[in-house]
Amino acid sequence: MKKFILIVSSILLVHISFAQKRYFTKTGIVSFEAGTAVEDIDAINKSVTSIFDATSGQYEFALLVNGFEFKRSLMQQHFNEDYLESDKYPKSTFKGKITNIDQVNFKKDGTYPVTVKGILEMHGVKKEIETPGVFKVKGDDVSSTATFTILLEDYQIAIPSLVKDKISKTVKISVNCSYSILK
Repeated sequence: MKKFILIVSSILLVHISFAQKRYFTKTGIVSFEAGTAVEDIDAINKSVTSIFDATSGQYEFALLVNGFEFKRSLMQQHFNEDYLESDKYPKSTFKGKITNIDQVNFKKDGTYPVTVKGILEMHGVKKEIETPGVFKVKGDDVSSTATFTILLEDYQIAIPSLVKDKISKTVKISVNCSYSILK
């Protein structure tokens, strides 16, 4: 009887551990566009950390604000010092859930539309967002993409009147992550 209980317990533990498959990356990419017809303003951050649970749909990412790279160093300096105040607010995070994770078959290669909903924290402000995205499964590798737009005023990011024609009031943010199974 003890042997039977031990075998059943082992099977349950193995099943539970497989059911909670998590994926991770330290090399995710977040880019944004905030330019106008007067000036191109865009930047990219290639050091985004992200994790998600394929069973529960829990999804998180974090990045260092000063990790954004601009084409011109003066833009990068103004971004960090004047607009995002990266010394005061060094990180941006998202914590949420893939609401339809059950529609992604991680055992079958394919492209799966998803919806992500959660709290985006930036510049010390937390705001709920919801956006469509795409998961691509190829073997054990999973990638995700999403694009959404935010209003700078929602995150208390002020644009001085001197440059108001150069910086858009809305920012298009793109997220692109390639994940591996977290072991």
